[in-house]
Amino acid sequence: MKRFALIAASLFAISTVAVSTLASAQGMSHDNSTRPSPPANAECKFSDGKTIKIAYSSPRAKGRTIFGDASAKALVPYGEVWRTGANEATTFVTDADVKVAGKAVPAGNYTIFTIPAADKWTLIINKKTGEWGIPYKYESDELDRVDMKAGKTSAPVEDFTIAFDQSGSKCTLRMEWENTRAWVDITK
Repeated sequence: MKRFALIAASLFAISTVAVSTLASAQGMSHDNSTRPSPPANAECKFSDGKTIKIAYSSPRAKGRTIFGDASAKALVPYGEVWRTGANEATTFVTDADVKVAGKAVPAGNYTIFTIPAADKWTLIINKKTGEWGIPYKYESDELDRVDMKAGKTSAPVEDFTIAFDQSGSKCTLRMEWENTRAWVDITK
């Protein structure tokens, strides 16, 4: 009986180490903060306490060309749907009915994607949640597409960043990476 218990314990220990090693090799750590593109959040709170919250993964530039034409071997080619971050699709959660660039977005949970271009971006607000970021195959679940303004940053931005600038009852959603900034106004 002792021998059986020893064999069972040994097999359990070996299988635990093997599963742990496999999970680490596949990047399946439960601690998402150790990912090359760690989790990040942005929040805007309106005067009535209602909020917009965004959860995303923040990739690093690492000297790469981020935005540009496909011929330039840019990481995020102009004119193509981008997951707007890394890893899982970026979430957009609002507990208030809002207007994004004047278009109605009811309170709820969404994912957002973008289509970058040199002079403007398109923000895609999608009703489908819980998916991996790419490939994008969720056109039938789109709530809306809105235009975002785009320009240059004053200095290079190493970490992809989503943030809000608040002014009165308006939250300006801002995305920055490399030398690019895109933004859109959100109001209640």
